[in-house]
Amino acid sequence: MSGRKYKAKTNCSRITHNLNRDLFWMGQAIELARQAGEKGEVPVAAMLIKEDTVIAEAHNLREQHGNPIAHAEILAIQAAAKEIGNWRFVDTTLYVTLEPCSMCAGAIVLARIPRVVYATTDPKSGAAGTLYNILQDERLNHRVELVSGVLAEESSALLKSFFQQRRRKRKSEDGYQQPITDNR
Repeated sequence: MSGRKYKAKTNCSRITHNLNRDLFWMGQAIELARQAGEKGEVPVAAMLIKEDTVIAEAHNLREQHGNPIAHAEILAIQAAAKEIGNWRFVDTTLYVTLEPCSMCAGAIVLARIPRVVYATTDPKSGAAGTLYNILQDERLNHRVELVSGVLAEESSALLKSFFQQRRRKRKSEDGYQQPITDNR
């Protein structure tokens, strides 16, 4: 799906233009994450954008590939490197529906991605400010501009719904039954 073009239809300030662009691309990423959830994958997606064109996009494929590192960000970075024939992603923005983990944050730094926009924080493994801040660590040779909270409620609701369904399914497969209560 690389090569999709988006032209912002605004004459507003650069901040408004960036916000409109961020909302648009995050909406696209959330739709891709929704597709992942329908396939039984944790609904997380990433899109690497350059000049309003999709360079690469991916969603989690850990279950399908049986691979613990098949995170959306890693897969998008790999696809982008193949697409452009370079490992340095100058003038790009990575949109991701969940705060990157430490593995993905490391890959983002190594790929020299200058800007990351993510939807919702990850309290269990977030490495873009929640638990760690690898993307802006001054000890590293590359720091990333971060924008967080773009369509956070939508992304968070998608993740919560997915995990609620997964827990219900597991309980029914395990034969778990709610205790019977009556008013005697």
